[in-house]
Amino acid sequence: MPKPLPPDSEIFHPFAQLIGLSVSGQDAGRSRCVLSVDPKLLNPHRVLHGGVIFSMADTGMGAALYPCLEDDELCATVDIKIAYFGAVTSGLLTCDSKLLHKTRRLAFLDSDVTNDGRPVAKAMGTFSIFKASSAGLARAS
Repeated sequence: MPKPLPPDSEIFHPFAQLIGLSVSGQDAGRSRCVLSVDPKLLNPHRVLHGGVIFSMADTGMGAALYPCLEDDELCATVDIKIAYFGAVTSGLLTCDSKLLHKTRRLAFLDSDVTNDGRPVAKAMGTFSIFKASSAGLARAS
């Protein structure tokens, strides 16, 4: 039976912590991630590195899918396509992700990223669903 993560639980995600990304909301099939733009995340043109936005979408999709998995299942990104609409130099980024369709082995999700309410990116992703034991991994609890 699928079990969502407890509210306000600390999720082991060192990379997200490194860039200042946090999951501020999570339900079965939906998530919200937020990130305050830090100058350390800017590229040489003083614009937020696109990889930060991509990481938000990837993490948001995983967070939306995770509560829909069975206790013995994990997921992994297979493919993400992202379109960037505009440059980000400061402010608050919000990524809203949702599950579009799930089969036994695949899930299809999308993410909308905004900067202080202004659309800056749209991503579509495919995730693989597999048994934790077959990968030699344990699901976090």
